[in-house]
Amino acid sequence: MAAPPPVFISTATIRPLLTHASLIRHLHSTLATNIQSPVRHCHETSQSSAILLMPSWSLSPYLPYVGVKLVTFHPNNSALNLPGVHASYALFSALTGQTLATMDATDLTLYRTSCISALASKFLSRENSKTLVMVGAGSLAPHLIRAHLAVRPGLKTVIIWNRTLKKAQSLVEKLQKESGFDGVIFESNGSLEEVVGLGDIVSCATNSETPLVKGGEMKEGAHLDMVGSFKPSMMECDDEAIRKGRVFIDNEAALVEAGELVGAFERGVITRDDVVGDLVELIKGEKSGRKSQEEITVFKSVGSAAVDLLTAQLVYETCMESQVHV
Repeated sequence: MAAPPPVFISTATIRPLLTHASLIRHLHSTLATNIQSPVRHCHETSQSSAILLMPSWSLSPYLPYVGVKLVTFHPNNSALNLPGVHASYALFSALTGQTLATMDATDLTLYRTSCISALASKFLSRENSKTLVMVGAGSLAPHLIRAHLAVRPGLKTVIIWNRTLKKAQSLVEKLQKESGFDGVIFESNGSLEEVVGLGDIVSCATNSETPLVKGGEMKEGAHLDMVGSFKPSMMECDDEAIRKGRVFIDNEAALVEAGELVGAFERGVITRDDVVGDLVELIKGEKSGRKSQEEITVFKSVGSAAVDLLTAQLVYETCMESQVHV
């Protein structure tokens, strides 16, 4: 049977179709599906920019899709007041190879990254977490805040830190005007040393190449979530945070791509065997999440094509059901 004509799904279409809560539920129920994802291709397009190609396909009849995400990384865009990451996604039928959809994947990436962090937090952060410290005020920050609140609705204070305090203040003002944050107090602070110790959950989304979060400053029972680094030169926390925490990853690529882990392995802070497990193992119950109120947990994600495919699936199927084509 012929597939329906290909559709283009724009960011404007994605936003009403997708919520962080719905994607977290979808990923929780589907992430253990048999999905093939070869190592991503990453090519430098200049000294300060890169393009990434992330293909993926499913061997399950319940997920008959093949997809590829194309991502450009231009960190200097912040000076132009533009996102540093832009992306497009192409979705095909695994049965016929026909193109089903192309979609603007810039927002798709923000949703999937933040929802993977929140899904991990469901297993690793304390259920009674009250304070979220958001390190970074870029395009991922509001998504991470909404996603963490979706799984930990008891969060009542969100403190935003950014190297440029004005950006943190602007994000606070923006979020204060948005719906869905009843009872949540937003603050900005120029001193990361002061606020890290307040966080029950500390979430980092930066391009930093020097450690920002110091393990010695984290409170007992904190959960550290890091999504920024994707190459060995980048790092968002110091060795002490890795040494003190029970470390989990989104997938095995983090072991060779995440600067926090690669550096810790090289310096003998921990070994690969000290990484407790990945998110699929947590979902399947093969590894235990938080074991006590006192322990520090760490989750490091670098992203995966499998999660992109599952996110694109949810967007495409929801779009077809609602017949919203833009």
